[in-house]
Amino acid sequence: MTPIFYINRETGKREKEEVFGERAISFLYGGSKAGSFIQNLVSKIPLFSTLYGCLQSSALSKGKVTAFIDKYGVNTTEFEKAPQEFQSFNDFFTRKLKKEARPISEGDNVAIIPADGRFLFYSNISEEKNFIVKGKQFDLKSFLNDEALAKEYEGGALVLGRLCPVDYHRFHFPVSGVAESPKLINGPLFSVNPFAVRQNINILFENKRYVTKIETTAFQQVLLVEIGATFVGKVVSTFSPGKPVEKGDEKGYFSFGGSAVALLFKRGTLLIEKDLLQGTEEGLEVLCKMGQPLGKAAPE
Repeated sequence: MTPIFYINRETGKREKEEVFGERAISFLYGGSKAGSFIQNLVSKIPLFSTLYGCLQSSALSKGKVTAFIDKYGVNTTEFEKAPQEFQSFNDFFTRKLKKEARPISEGDNVAIIPADGRFLFYSNISEEKNFIVKGKQFDLKSFLNDEALAKEYEGGALVLGRLCPVDYHRFHFPVSGVAESPKLINGPLFSVNPFAVRQNINILFENKRYVTKIETTAFQQVLLVEIGATFVGKVVSTFSPGKPVEKGDEKGYFSFGGSAVALLFKRGTLLIEKDLLQGTEEGLEVLCKMGQPLGKAAPE
């Protein structure tokens, strides 16, 4: 399997990703008929992901926590709870962090990264040069499943983040404002691993996802989208729709599995930080943490 490289924003260095379940991913997306058959079966029948999620939530999975932390070097000093307090692997997976572990960038005109993960950044998704996969352009209409809404965001900015099993799996509001109830767009649960997306970018337009509109003062209307993936038992919202939220407030969490988030800003409303754009221009994801600055509101 071809190695995955990304840029660590904190160090500025290029690093190699340790892929959780690398053998299984290589089998499922390696091009074999057997792998493709199983991949489609697991992805299109939600029961498999639900049952696997239940297993990770059972007490039987508790013993996996310490081994996982040791193998992937997860920083336990950030946890609200001690590792031995987790009652299952999913309890660890959906862990909360100490507030000081993820400081929130200040400023009314500053948007923040909504989750820990590996991100791609596009200032104008309508430009021909902005291809996530060679020969495949991001299809906004299919992604939002709403032609009128897609037209509102033509030429806007796109932020696409991929969360790995080693990451903190709670996601937060990138801006302050008033958030509506999430709109469910049902679909399968394909993997969002780069190997899978390179094979079929349509995964991003087909997977089960939730679209939330956030009305803001500084950035007009912003869309936050949670994208489910293989073995994500469920996406849980923890906020109250229709009430004011502050950037950095928790919006929800993903149960066990890989997953992704996306942000959409209307044309001319967001100036993305230069270091983030540079990574995408080099064809690499940027490893970011929730609360770091994403960009500033564009001057009117």
